[in-house]
Amino acid sequence: MTTQPHIQPQASSPVTPDVIECFNPATGEKLGTIPAMKPDDVRAAVERARAAQRLWRNSTFKQRRAVLQHILDHVIAHDDELCEYVVKDSGKTYENAMLGEILPICNKIKWLQKNGEKYLKPERVGSGLLMHKKARIEYVPLGVVACIIPWNYPLQNIISSLVAPLMAGNAVVVKASEAVAWSTQRFQKITDEALRKEGFSPDTVQIINGYGDTGAALVRANVQKILFIGSVNNGRRIIEGSAEHLTPVVMELGGKDPMIICDDADIQKAVHSALGGIFVNLGQNCIASERLIVLDSVYERFMKELTAHASKLRQGVPQHGGNVDVGAIATPQQIKVIDTLVNDALQKGATAVIGGAKREIGNGNFYPPTILTNLTSDMRITREEIFGPVMLVFKVRSESEAIALANSTEFGLHSTVITSDRARGRRLAAQLEAGATCINDFGLCYLNGDLPFGGVKYSGFGVMNGRDGLRAYTTPKAVLEDRGKFSPPPVLYPIGPQDYNKARASVRLLFANGAGARLKGLLTLLRLAVFKK
Repeated sequence: MTTQPHIQPQASSPVTPDVIECFNPATGEKLGTIPAMKPDDVRAAVERARAAQRLWRNSTFKQRRAVLQHILDHVIAHDDELCEYVVKDSGKTYENAMLGEILPICNKIKWLQKNGEKYLKPERVGSGLLMHKKARIEYVPLGVVACIIPWNYPLQNIISSLVAPLMAGNAVVVKASEAVAWSTQRFQKITDEALRKEGFSPDTVQIINGYGDTGAALVRANVQKILFIGSVNNGRRIIEGSAEHLTPVVMELGGKDPMIICDDADIQKAVHSALGGIFVNLGQNCIASERLIVLDSVYERFMKELTAHASKLRQGVPQHGGNVDVGAIATPQQIKVIDTLVNDALQKGATAVIGGAKREIGNGNFYPPTILTNLTSDMRITREEIFGPVMLVFKVRSESEAIALANSTEFGLHSTVITSDRARGRRLAAQLEAGATCINDFGLCYLNGDLPFGGVKYSGFGVMNGRDGLRAYTTPKAVLEDRGKFSPPPVLYPIGPQDYNKARASVRLLFANGAGARLKGLLTLLRLAVFKK
């Protein structure tokens, strides 16, 4: 019997349905008030995007690369300012904002500029039986793409979600999380400026804000594709809404990622991979390595080193200059989710090696780096996504036990294997049920632009990134045309008395198994041609 995974809520309740009150999660300081879009406003935004896309779909690849270059130039020129917005809106550190938001955006744009035309221009393919024809696949823009994204990476989620559909010739409407709505108005200026510089309407890319009804209206606004990044339960709601217009969707629904640490692993590499795997962005990361699965012969040494490093991590209000290692949790609702799951585990016998209780620092939302051991399958935290700085460490006796534990959840997004043996790493990776496996490093698959990014099981379906992620924002259109000037039409009517026998002989000539059977088909065709009535 499988259990339905519980995923953290990603939205705060509205004070009023018309506005979103925004706060700095590290200090409690009020940042401002943002209007919440009504369903009618959402539909109007989509129609503006649809009108703008009629021009954008006919843009050249040179123009599209130029728009992406303007976005890239703006991000680099204003990186300090953009990081300031990210830190205030999300509570993360400045260092994480630069490495986790600015760097991936730049990396993705450069990949699209280099590879976008190559993967989107018409592709010649074979014509099969129809040797007198030429065949190709054209990658046609879809129209308007809707992106509904979470709060954990306020800038990166927005820009990285929109640049691929934009490169493919689509307009994009992004529904940002209400938890980080304050920064979106600043981020909208990036695409407005880039599009205007190349003579295109800023309505080609729109960032909208609101609550659940805003997202629901966008899903039902007859867009041509939906990218959703978020929870399983909300993903189900997206699917229900998308059925109204049979809108295709790409779903990235989080994970419960395993990191297997083999008995031949470099312990320092394993420790630092684990620290990065769970404490980057305080675990508010869909590819966080929530479950460390350690072979028993290195368990004690690994735990000693891990605990020594993790216990020294500094937490507080982020400032320039690296004053803290980890910042705040983005929403008070997420603190409650983490606290509930940790308390359930502790009450059922888990041990908190470090951390294990929420931390009071001023008016901020803080949960400390936490390591739990002595875990059992009846604890909710071993099955449900935490989305917080809680590291679960399991001791196993064999590779087979490690693989069974790694594959035991309903999720399958990312995975990691730490080993000094390349063949062993490949062997274990092949057995992991996940959309990606990174051997001897945490999370770097996402930074390789040529690799698809997506999950299996409850982690979703469809992919972002890479050739397949780019082409997902197009319709592959089949085109067949004459190879030369002479192309006689197929004469099918009127049906003659020998047409069935001719067709039957043609099938045998082309597809029968064995030279004798094919020769028989050829002789039948020749006989019918010579002795036709």
